[in-house]
Amino acid sequence: MAQPDMTRIEAAGGRPEAIRLETLRFAWPGRTSFRLEVPEFRVGRGEKVFLLGESGTGKSTLLSLICGINAPDRGSVMVDGTALADLSAPARDRFRAERIGVIFQMFNLLPYASPLENILLPLSFAPDRRRRVTDPRAEALRLTGALGLQDDLVTGARAAELSIGQQQRVAAARALIGAPALIVADEPTSALDTARQGAFLDLLMTQAEAQGATLLMVSHDARLSGRFDRVLDLSEIAMTTRGAG
Repeated sequence: MAQPDMTRIEAAGGRPEAIRLETLRFAWPGRTSFRLEVPEFRVGRGEKVFLLGESGTGKSTLLSLICGINAPDRGSVMVDGTALADLSAPARDRFRAERIGVIFQMFNLLPYASPLENILLPLSFAPDRRRRVTDPRAEALRLTGALGLQDDLVTGARAAELSIGQQQRVAAARALIGAPALIVADEPTSALDTARQGAFLDLLMTQAEAQGATLLMVSHDARLSGRFDRVLDLSEIAMTTRGAG
């Protein structure tokens, strides 16, 4: 895996950069009706950024590029000083496992594994992240307890047996375990009621601050934006093109 460049250009607020996108352009293969372009987007290390956008405007696509799940057609993606284009596909997967905690909109849980097994799974692929956890099981239960999940449910049920809201909280705990440097959350509260949303944001903010992590959260719900350092509308940083050709 390529090592991060320790000479970092500083982002907004004088902080070293956690994310830098430049002249980015991406279109889904075979789907010429949608194109995302980002001239420039920078997030400082330790910054908590809320990105607001309606459904279908490219929020999830943008996060997939930042996480290295997809590669841009043009432009550069730098995460914590590493140019993702310099990494092979397997190296990008390893980099993501070590450095990025992702709360996917569709959760991506293993349905027949327990919630605990799902939460601990990233540590199997990320030895540095694993070394930061003294007792993985206890840490997983601490996270799920803070999110209102009972221990017997976390250890004894299958993920497929959980409600959508419970699955969402398991996905959040999986992203947070092992103190990744960057936490990326894609509509993470969409299946939670108001009380659960508050508990979720409390945990997300507490964990990010405790580990000095950068937090990038996207949502269509502007009511959630109050606790963030910076709030942006997707239209401020990106242009979405639709139509034939």
